[in-house]
Amino acid sequence: MATAQRTRVGPLTLALLLDVVCGEPPAALHPVVWMGRVLNWLDARAPRPEPARLLYGSVVALVLPLAWAGLAGALERRLPWPLQALLLKPAFAGRALLDAGGRIEAALDNDELDAARNELRSLVSRPTAVLDRPLVAAAAIESLAENLVDSWLAPLLAYSVFGLGGAYAYRAVNTADAMWGYRSVRYERLGKTAARLDDVLNVVPARLGALALCCVAGHRWRAALETWRADGSLTSSPNAGQTMACAAGALGVRLEKSGHYVLNASASQPNAESIARARELITRAMWLTGGMSLLIRLMRHD
Repeated sequence: MATAQRTRVGPLTLALLLDVVCGEPPAALHPVVWMGRVLNWLDARAPRPEPARLLYGSVVALVLPLAWAGLAGALERRLPWPLQALLLKPAFAGRALLDAGGRIEAALDNDELDAARNELRSLVSRPTAVLDRPLVAAAAIESLAENLVDSWLAPLLAYSVFGLGGAYAYRAVNTADAMWGYRSVRYERLGKTAARLDDVLNVVPARLGALALCCVAGHRWRAALETWRADGSLTSSPNAGQTMACAAGALGVRLEKSGHYVLNASASQPNAESIARARELITRAMWLTGGMSLLIRLMRHD
């Protein structure tokens, strides 16, 4: 491989390999954990008046991604490509996502509902203590499908197009949305801009992720496509429902969040075996989109 090509695709290739072999770095060394700590520090110092909270949250939502992008971009220009790969790896989390789904699958398969509910808490923000088996399985599948975008495709695309700064800017926006983007008394105004910015950044990746799921759905590609078209807009998020509905169709299962939405309503309830098939589906989509990201990176002209 020529030096220019190796420099262009080497960091992403090595980072993908590190994700498969090693998974996530320790929390003390994880930049996304650092992002969360900064947001917690800023949250504790947010003003109380509602108009001021909206302005404060808007400034944070815009300035922090730019700051992380600037720092990551400066390091990218100065570090050799193997060290760039080490910095890129924490921006996405494919293995961690699949492993989390696997733990829920194993708990349900062993009739350990409380353990499954507890494991699910690492993937979803909804209360899990009262969920029955089908709803636990549904929530796990929904999270696998949604995080195909948030934890994998979107940061890889951001890196492929904009470099390390783009990947870190996306991760900073997504982390702010995950921590502040709630419709609650505390975060309704503080997290509004972060939530809207995350929505904008995920418009294209969410639909590419759904298309990728259709492409890897095998003989159920038509069901995946039809369910995506019919139910992709039923969730409150304009993006989350795209891959969730597509996965529901590809797997032939009903996905429900009580009181909010039902996707592929006429299908059967999911179970542990459905999570196993979902993990296989998401893995295939990760391979496809990872290869696509490498191709985009290879074609990029710096």
